[in-house]
This record gives sequence, structure tokens and C-alpha cells, in this order.
Amino acid sequence: MKNATFWKIITIFARKLSELGMKTKTLLVILGPTGVGKTELSLQIAERFGSPIISADSRQIYRDIPICTAAATPEQQSRVRHYFVGTHALDQKFSAAQFEIETMVLLEHLFTELDTVVMTGGSMMYIDAVVKGIDDMPDVDPYVRASVREQYNNDGLEPLLAQLRLLDPDYYARVDKRNTQRVIHGVEMCLSTGRPFSSFHTGERKERPFRIVQVGLQRDRQELYQRIDQRVQQMLDDGLEAEARRVLPMRHLNSLNTVGMKEMFLYFDGIYTLGQAQERICHNTHIYSKKQMTWFRRDKEIQWFHPLQTEEIMDFVGKM
Repeated sequence: MKNATFWKIITIFARKLSELGMKTKTLLVILGPTGVGKTELSLQIAERFGSPIISADSRQIYRDIPICTAAATPEQQSRVRHYFVGTHALDQKFSAAQFEIETMVLLEHLFTELDTVVMTGGSMMYIDAVVKGIDDMPDVDPYVRASVREQYNNDGLEPLLAQLRLLDPDYYARVDKRNTQRVIHGVEMCLSTGRPFSSFHTGERKERPFRIVQVGLQRDRQELYQRIDQRVQQMLDDGLEAEARRVLPMRHLNSLNTVGMKEMFLYFDGIYTLGQAQERICHNTHIYSKKQMTWFRRDKEIQWFHPLQTEEIMDFVGKM
């Protein structure tokens, strides 16, 4: 009995020492809106620290759509190893909660050899999942899921929105009502658990066994919009239309419910001309970048820089 108690104390002590050692490790998060200039800066900083890059982008994880998602090119990936880029098939489901779990496991491994690891991206939920943690959620009852999906397939999104408004007015007030998957999931959770989905969102920040430093990149809105428009043109020049045609038979998948693909599919349907599709991609990306900045600016721990303030950023990073 005494021997068992001794080894229990030793185990706890060893774990505490391990956690203390991890606190000397740093996750450097480089974030900002789409098109702001995160890629090149992240590569430079990752090279400086000898770190790989963890991509916090909910669409870059998918194969077959690298142009639409502006994923790291083969040349960029030859400079620095990337994780979560082109790792999943389009029909594979992946969530922010899964990203949190897999990234935490990956970081534990990387920190055995590195003091600093770089993560970059613009997917707000993915970044928050690692930086702050996601509330634990119960599984949805399979029968409820099938029933809600059937309702959506038969009647569309509007009845589900009305149902969500009654079941969970708090979540209804803040959910993106054009995001089909989030609306459906909100209804599923309410019906499956008998509780408002929002009641599971505690907002409590999870303690991480490493330090987190967040560098935010920002530009003047007009400057950012011009860069976005130029990037959309480059995407078309690089073969966005052919890429979209290859995945057109899978357009029902959630992975393709993204800016760039949705507009190209409507072009193929004859609803838009190619020029109109390009304009809508630019416009919808402008809107998304605004949402990103609104989300990120709520976090007072982010240190903001213009991407051209390279020396200031490097100086800040160097003092970590």
C-alpha cells in the first residue's frame, strides 16, 4: 500500500515537472484576414526558428482544391514542412474540435525537439480551438441527425432557421444564417440533448501547457480589398475554372461550400457569366475578411502589425 502511494506521488511529481518544462515552449500564431500576407511572413519566421508550419485553415486541409484555398505551393512546402495542408479527401468531415485534438497531439510531439512552433491561418474557429479550447459537446443522436437532414433536403433551410429561433434564440442571434452546416448542427444539438445548443458554450478558456503568442496582420481596408481582387484574378489565371469543374460532381459536399467554389458552380449553372462570378468571389471575400477582423479584434492579446513592418515583427518575435 505504501509502495503504491509512493509511486503515485512520483507519477504526479513527474507530470508536474513535464508541465513546467512545456511552459518554456512557445506556440507563435500568425493570423489575419484572407489576402493580408500571412504566407510569406510565416515562412520567414518558421525558417528562422527551424519550425514547421501548422495551417489553421478549414479548407486548406482538403486535397484537390489548392487554387481555390490558396494553399501552400509545392515550392513553399519544400522550404518548410506544413501540417494540415491537403491531408483530407473532400468527402471527409473535419471540425474545429478535431483540429484542436490533433493539433494538441502534434504540438506535444513537436515540442520534444523545438522551443517554438509556428501556426498560421485565418479560420477563426480553428485558431480559437487551439488558443482557447473548444467546449466539450455531446454526440448527436443518429436518429435526430437523419431526421433533421431529411427535413433540410425536403424543405430547405428556412424552416430549420425558424425552428432554431424557437429552440435557441441566443444561438440563432449570432449564427451565420447562410451557413447551412452550422444552422443544421444547432437544431440537431437542441433536439438531441433537449437543451439549447448555446448552453454548452461555457466560454471558459482551457489551460495550455505552453506559452501562446499571437501576431495579427492588418492592412487598410481598401489596400486589403485590392490585394484580394488581385489574388482572385491570379486564381483564375492559375486554373480555378478547371479545378472547379473537376470537383463539380461533388458540389453537395460541405468542403466545397466555400467562397470561390460556390460562385464558380453558379457560373457553370448559367446563372453568372465568368465575369460576374469573379466579381461575386471578390465581393464575398471582402465580406469574409471583414468578419475575420471583427472576430480577431475581440482578442486583446493579439499584437497587431502591418505585414510590411517586417523588422518590427521580427524584433517582437525575437524578444519572445
